[in-house]
Amino acid sequence: MTEPATEAPTRVLLVDDQPLLRTGFRLILEGEDDLEIAGEASDGAEAVSLVQDLGPHVVLMDIRMPTLDGIEATRQIIESGSCARIIILTTFDLDEYAFSGLQAGASAFLVKDVGPGELVQAVRRVASGDAVVAPRITQRLLETYVRSRPAPGHPPAQSDPLLDDLTPREIEVLKAVAEGLSNAEVSHRFFLAEATVKTHVRRILTKLHLRDRVQAVVYAYETGLVTPSAGLDY
Repeated sequence: MTEPATEAPTRVLLVDDQPLLRTGFRLILEGEDDLEIAGEASDGAEAVSLVQDLGPHVVLMDIRMPTLDGIEATRQIIESGSCARIIILTTFDLDEYAFSGLQAGASAFLVKDVGPGELVQAVRRVASGDAVVAPRITQRLLETYVRSRPAPGHPPAQSDPLLDDLTPREIEVLKAVAEGLSNAEVSHRFFLAEATVKTHVRRILTKLHLRDRVQAVVYAYETGLVTPSAGLDY
């Protein structure tokens, strides 16, 4: 009798200049049957090289490291065309570089003292393409970022003609996603089937050349499509 096929484990690359922290993450993640440590790097330059050599699905990336910091390493990995999804690791939830990491292409960020269960869940969700940034932290980050934008009534700092390719419904869905709503919540707001919402989100990401929902949130704020007054009461 043929054994049922099992899915290959999610391969994770650990990037941090502190060996003790890497060891802690390794012990947590290796305890899960569906997760596997692909390798370790002690700086951003080594991380960029190992992503090319090892092809991990997820990268846990520290921000502050010698030789090449995590933000620039993230940018180089994304620009290389790698399919790896990156989780930025920060010391504080309002780290001044956390938003820069998301702008560079990271799919999420976590504080380093994250609990074992939350870490495992984050890796799994990022690997599946879902956002992981905690809503309240996202709110504070985005509001901090938006304060540096021009005053209301001024044109957006980075308007994008790609927005013209979206249908009115897709614009509504994008705004809702930027507010932090899940597919189920978007479905309830617009009286749509959840499968229809998923289709809208997929088309939005394709049209705007975005990797995931977190990048859609960043995009919505960078283009001025969403402002703090538009929501974020989550």
